[in-house]
Amino acid sequence: MSKRDYYEVLGVSRDAKPEEIKKAYRQKALKYHPDKNPGDATAESKFKEAAEAYEVLRNPEKKSRYDQFGHAGVGNNFGAGGFGGGMTMEDIFSQFGDIFGGAFGGGFGGFGSTGRRTGKRVNKGSNLRIKVKLTFEDILKGAEKRIKVNKYKPCQACNGTGARGGSAYRTCSTCSGQGRVTRVANTFLGQMQTTSTCPNCSGEGQTIEDKCSSCYGNGIVKDQEVISINIPAGVEEGMQLSLSGKGNAAPRGGIPGDLIVVVEETPHPKLIRDGMNLLYDHHISFPQAAIGTTIEIPTLEGKARIKIEPGTQAGKVLRLKGKGLPSVNSYGRGDLLVNINIWTPRKLTTEEKAILNKLEESENFAPNPQKTDKNFFEKMKDVFS
Repeated sequence: MSKRDYYEVLGVSRDAKPEEIKKAYRQKALKYHPDKNPGDATAESKFKEAAEAYEVLRNPEKKSRYDQFGHAGVGNNFGAGGFGGGMTMEDIFSQFGDIFGGAFGGGFGGFGSTGRRTGKRVNKGSNLRIKVKLTFEDILKGAEKRIKVNKYKPCQACNGTGARGGSAYRTCSTCSGQGRVTRVANTFLGQMQTTSTCPNCSGEGQTIEDKCSSCYGNGIVKDQEVISINIPAGVEEGMQLSLSGKGNAAPRGGIPGDLIVVVEETPHPKLIRDGMNLLYDHHISFPQAAIGTTIEIPTLEGKARIKIEPGTQAGKVLRLKGKGLPSVNSYGRGDLLVNINIWTPRKLTTEEKAILNKLEESENFAPNPQKTDKNFFEKMKDVFS
């Protein structure tokens, strides 16, 4: 099922300011909040949909990619790897819980405490960035790539908790579980109060009694993972696709980072890309141009035969409609443009020269002056500028 437009989901215009987007999301989130709609699967779906839209539109970089490329630009072609499929309710509350303010008693119902209301730090894994090389054939039809990625993964020995065996977490004695400490200092201006992250528990509000020996209490270890990436048709060089939750795992069960996939095109041996169009340069002989012929042209789907009309001039461009590349937003497909060049031989035998000298005497081989192209001088300016 195709996703709805994110601006439509939040009910804002495309030129909406960040504060308008945040306000619109808060209204939607409060309306469909699970505490307000217990057991309502439709409300839960709309709650997640609004969070997905806000996660993209609040981020200037993701918003820019979405405005330019649609859902494909922010990774929603990746199915379960996208925001809505990869994040739980707890993840949503961890990232956006502060938006609800004091609604619902300051808590999040049956979805667990994420620490937003107490100031505890929620660990977030770092993003990873990889390049994926694609051929024109991959770009034509879309492709599934399986990539081996070096990344941090949850420690198997402790299930990502950082605690050895049955060792338990205990409330941090320094911050009493708040994740932050407040200090009061006497200055010449009077008493100054400062709040900072707890140095004992690094803002988590808890400490481990006995740390895991495999991960040293971090809950993550270096490992490899083979990730399947679905590349949509029509992508371009430099385009970035995002897989939410496929980056580095976060320490002790936090929110994993994202995997940013950068598209890199592999040059085609014969075709050149120009947006959605493909360009091909073909040389024919002078006799072929004069008499006409049939030539074979390479395409991304095999070879095509096209007719060269008698009297074809150098620089003639033939268009094969629909033989180019598709749009990433499914707006049709480009064309294959064939530029015809006439090859002039550099060496001639005495007999060949005699034939050409004789042909030159014919009126049919005399130059035929044509009207000057009105854009000719402008083109020349571009060439010599």
